[in-house]
Amino acid sequence: MHPVLFHIGSIVIPAYGASADVGVLLALFLAQRTARMTGLNPAHVWNLCVVALFAALAGQRLLLVLMNWNSLRSHPSWMLGLAMVHHPLLGAAGALAGTVAAVAGALWQKLPVDSTADALAAPVALGMAFEQLGALLAGSGYGTETAARWAVTYTSVQAAVWSGTPLGVPLHPVQAYAALAFAVLALALLVWQARGAVRQRGDLAGLWLLGTGVVVYMTELWRDPEGRGSLLGGALDGPQAAAIAMVVAGGLVLLERTGAGGRGFPPIRQKEGERMRHPRVEETRSKSEPGNE
Repeated sequence: MHPVLFHIGSIVIPAYGASADVGVLLALFLAQRTARMTGLNPAHVWNLCVVALFAALAGQRLLLVLMNWNSLRSHPSWMLGLAMVHHPLLGAAGALAGTVAAVAGALWQKLPVDSTADALAAPVALGMAFEQLGALLAGSGYGTETAARWAVTYTSVQAAVWSGTPLGVPLHPVQAYAALAFAVLALALLVWQARGAVRQRGDLAGLWLLGTGVVVYMTELWRDPEGRGSLLGGALDGPQAAAIAMVVAGGLVLLERTGAGGRGFPPIRQKEGERMRHPRVEETRSKSEPGNE
């Protein structure tokens, strides 16, 4: 594969970073469209995304600096190579920092958190698909050994140095599995939103949590366990535990909110004469009825 996409003189352009950057740009532009579909100000959503992105990057690199502070003090030039280091713990730290920054940004701009999460669901899934494509090119998060015909075999020394990828061994292209699954999830969420099939605000975010949790859990079955932690005597790794938490959280979000203080499961069958309506449509109709002016 190709950990180094190309060179510009002595400057190295890594495939992982380039693919992730493309994913971020596409996600930002898609978020402008989904923000309008959700009834939010696209400029506010853009600002929120940029702040969350920088918070995620800063959180990742700060954790990496703290974990390797003594080595970096002895070799300050190693700071320039921090962008090449990939690890599941760094991804978790970045996701946490980005989420906290996004929620804080939404509250600061007085955006409804549930609607904002709905607007970001499909763009985030799209960005994750491109991130996994970059991981496939770089050899990061590589799969287990396999004899499958579609196996990938890494031969680049940079893949071994940057990501610890085993060379000359046929591996499951698990990053491709994840990239395809996240792309399908993004498309499904976008179609769901475009059709106005949202039952209540927050449902798209709940579906993203469910879908992402399932994708992460399943793809971990084909990932090499090195550096991914071990729980319950090896029955689960760290990402799988996080995936289970995401599925549970998604299920809770999808529970039908029956009132200001209560929740209930969504009805299995609608009553006669009733039909699902998008929250924005209901709000528009209520304002247009006589006596509501």
